[in-house]
Amino acid sequence: MRIHSLSARDKSLFNKYLHLKEHELSAYAFENIYIWRNLFKIKWQVIEGCLCVFFQDKFRSFLYLPALGEAPAAKTITRVFEIMDRVNKNKEVSRVENIEERDVDFYRGMGLDCLIKSHDYLCLRQDLADLAGNKFKSKRAPFNYFVKHYDFEYLVFSARHTKECIGLYKLWMQQRQASSKDKLYQWMLEDGLNSLTTMLDGFRYLNLTGRIVKINGKTKAFTFGFKLNTETFCILYEITDLTIKGLAQFIFKSFCQEQKEFTYINVMDDSGLENLKRVKLSYKPVRLVASYTARRKDE
Repeated sequence: MRIHSLSARDKSLFNKYLHLKEHELSAYAFENIYIWRNLFKIKWQVIEGCLCVFFQDKFRSFLYLPALGEAPAAKTITRVFEIMDRVNKNKEVSRVENIEERDVDFYRGMGLDCLIKSHDYLCLRQDLADLAGNKFKSKRAPFNYFVKHYDFEYLVFSARHTKECIGLYKLWMQQRQASSKDKLYQWMLEDGLNSLTTMLDGFRYLNLTGRIVKINGKTKAFTFGFKLNTETFCILYEITDLTIKGLAQFIFKSFCQEQKEFTYINVMDDSGLENLKRVKLSYKPVRLVASYTARRKDE
């Protein structure tokens, strides 16, 4: 079968394969694949009955998710590496990313090295909705400050808010850049703007829930998320004006309060950043969900 470039029209086909099993990693959602389509050439192909999703930039090609199917065969993965090797001058970069714990033995059984790439942070929704007890005292105080001192509107996102959300992200990016000179972090902020713009442009095609907070008629915070599985809601974006005390805690708590059908909130990974790790741990996750990368052993 020929290889295809990702488009919004592929959502139904992707969901067919993504929903064959329940997944806990945020990577296993069409929404969290689609938003990267302007940073990577995203190609897909059905090989031996499995959906294979390739990400490619000017440096390398890799499989973003394991081969998605009822029972991936070794020959599927062999074929995947052949496809990547044709693109990658350095075959060491050929790899399979975002492998779940339950599938690690399959890839190791093929003679591949499987190492932990990152973790998603899984929190109890009720904890985040209540912020009760001493363990959330540091979150509850700024939340209460915001509610007491600001006249605000908490609104459902619609397309008319797009321009303001982009403007707010740029302000937030400037605030973050001023506090960190780390080059990798600077690039990640730029990539985040690109993926946010892609998400907002394609919002009507995606199964996303969005909320904004307005103060004095201006958008000062926004958040977006999606249903990951029957028990878990994933928060994809949360951006606030950092000069407004308690706003981040307010929109996060309010958004979690709304997701009453879910037991867990997945707040995604920390991108390898210590400051982001500290923030996510401060919300007392009940579990860290490991994501593995598979490579050839001799590389």
